[in-house]
Amino acid sequence: MEERSTSQEETKVETPKSETSQSSVEESKGDAAKRPRRDRPDRPRRSRNPHRNKQLKTDNAPGALLPAPENNEGTTQNRPNKKPNNKNGNRNKRGKSANTTPLTRDIKEALKQNKIVNEARMNPWKQIDIANKHKIRFTPLGGLGEIGGNMAVLEDDESAIIIDVGMSFPDVTMHGVDILVPDFSYLHAIKSKIKGIVITHAHEDHIGAMPYLFKELKFPVYGTPLALAMIENKFNEHKLREDVKYFNYIVKREIYDIGTFKIEWIHMTHSIVDSCGLAIQTKAGTLLHTADFKIDHTPIDNLTTDLQRFAYYGSQGVLCLFSDSTNSHKPGFTKSEAVVGKTFDTLFDLAKGRIIMSTFSSNTHRIYQAMERGVETGRKICVIGRSMERNIEIARQLGFVNIDNKNFIEPHEIGQFADHEMLIVTTGSQGEEMAALSRMATDEHRHIKLKPTDTVIISAHAIPGNESSVSSLMNKLVKAGVTVRYKDFDNIHVSGHAAQEEQKLILRLVQPKFFLPIHGEYNHVAKHAQTAISCGVNERNILLMSDGDQVEISTKYIKKVKTVKTGKSYIDNQNNKEIQADVLGDRQKMAEEGIVNIALQINKTEHKLTGKPIINSFGLIPNKESKRFNSEIENIIETLLLHVKQSDFDSNKSIQEDVRTAVRKHIVRTKKRYPIISVSIFTH
Repeated sequence: MEERSTSQEETKVETPKSETSQSSVEESKGDAAKRPRRDRPDRPRRSRNPHRNKQLKTDNAPGALLPAPENNEGTTQNRPNKKPNNKNGNRNKRGKSANTTPLTRDIKEALKQNKIVNEARMNPWKQIDIANKHKIRFTPLGGLGEIGGNMAVLEDDESAIIIDVGMSFPDVTMHGVDILVPDFSYLHAIKSKIKGIVITHAHEDHIGAMPYLFKELKFPVYGTPLALAMIENKFNEHKLREDVKYFNYIVKREIYDIGTFKIEWIHMTHSIVDSCGLAIQTKAGTLLHTADFKIDHTPIDNLTTDLQRFAYYGSQGVLCLFSDSTNSHKPGFTKSEAVVGKTFDTLFDLAKGRIIMSTFSSNTHRIYQAMERGVETGRKICVIGRSMERNIEIARQLGFVNIDNKNFIEPHEIGQFADHEMLIVTTGSQGEEMAALSRMATDEHRHIKLKPTDTVIISAHAIPGNESSVSSLMNKLVKAGVTVRYKDFDNIHVSGHAAQEEQKLILRLVQPKFFLPIHGEYNHVAKHAQTAISCGVNERNILLMSDGDQVEISTKYIKKVKTVKTGKSYIDNQNNKEIQADVLGDRQKMAEEGIVNIALQINKTEHKLTGKPIINSFGLIPNKESKRFNSEIENIIETLLLHVKQSDFDSNKSIQEDVRTAVRKHIVRTKKRYPIISVSIFTH
């Protein structure tokens, strides 16, 4: 028993293998350190860095250290950081273990075929025949470098079509101007080639200039029933009733031959019903034009964007895509029009008196949603505003608005109903001075007098350039004491234009060879171009255009070839007549610099004034300084007359110019202004 225990104790105190291994490592290190260095035998060898190489573990004792075997020269063999050869496939090129199965011939063939399929799928435009020598030209005459006024020309060597004829709005410096229409000079130059006008949808910035074009040039017009019905109304106002004979009502997904072009209208969702994009087959290849759009998966009429047709044409190979850039800075997706209806539910519940709702008169679905909720809450509907009345009547006739006649009343009948039974739908969401809502705010409307119990819903955002007008309207409404619902409620308005993710979807469906961003200011098209590059369009295949830039497109290249004349005509809506540029220039100068009127009588013999001159100034000096100013001008004229040659008195025109020049120099020197100076001279 004692011997047996002793042996057990001896067994317990035996040195573990791990310690033995450790000591052997240390001994081998010590021996290596004692051996002389091969490069410098006279100097001792440095101790080995323990962190330089990984230490190997033994199989028998996990965690134990194993010394690296040494060769005859004292150097270690099979260092851990040295990569073994890859003959047996035990390690890949990066030194990692690779127990993968060798690639068979079938796998390699499948990989090769998938690569070919993906290449064809991601670049369908490579199907385009590059041997095709035909060229087409695209020329924007409006809508680039601005918001609105959309108009463009597409042409080849035989035919041309016009895409939309829109108007835009003036800025605050254009006094007395109501709308702007594009310059039609280029259309006159190529009128023999033009085979038709193609309308994408019925917004004013796409059809508003049609009557002004038809007063100069007339061509066949192609569009959806709603768009052409709204153009017909404009023609009636401009006494162009006979020109409806040029109308051609299209059916979506059918192809129409217009000159050498084959055109298909593709349904798009937008902030107006019956909006379309275009598939245009040309001699050079297929073009796709989105027009204004967003991708709404839950539209009010349940007619979604026809993405199938974009995918179809994309798979066939699209030479060039033209796409709406208005919302190119907005990330994500544009919200569905349906969310506005939910906001209306809340606002209608909160309103205790009359509800006055204002939005764009062409936004049929927005108006329809408000009317539906009015009917559901037992309110009568009164439509006020000429454009609103006209557009709703057309939409009802064509079946886009399905509300019974019994729910509508005339403005003069409003007093017959209690306030909580009234819904008034009106124009004026942009703060236009003559619109119905502005006249209500200033207590100038014949039928509507605002009350503190009224709720005014402005379901729109200010168009760029209209911010001050909308702000002024808001101030007037608040002063009138009504409850105003504008931007303080989420989803009271949603845009009709695509945000970045929707733009990407179109780009990916189409996968065009060339891309031309359209509709918007330069920063909008530039941002859209960046989005296109991120979606695989070659940067060299994208051009940024401005109005008047003519772009030539072939199967091999896209380039700017020239610039055509563009500009704007200024229209006064009160008489539907054009305001000439020089008249507008005078208005701007009078507003900014002022005007001076001078009337004087001169004695030609004595070279003197007969009596005091009559001097009136406007917008130049305050009234309290007018006496001193008039005295200065009188002295200048008297001094001038003393030095006028006798021969100059034979022509009043010569003296008028001398007086105008002298007075202008004085005003520029003393007032730093350049007013309009009018001089009338009477001699005896």
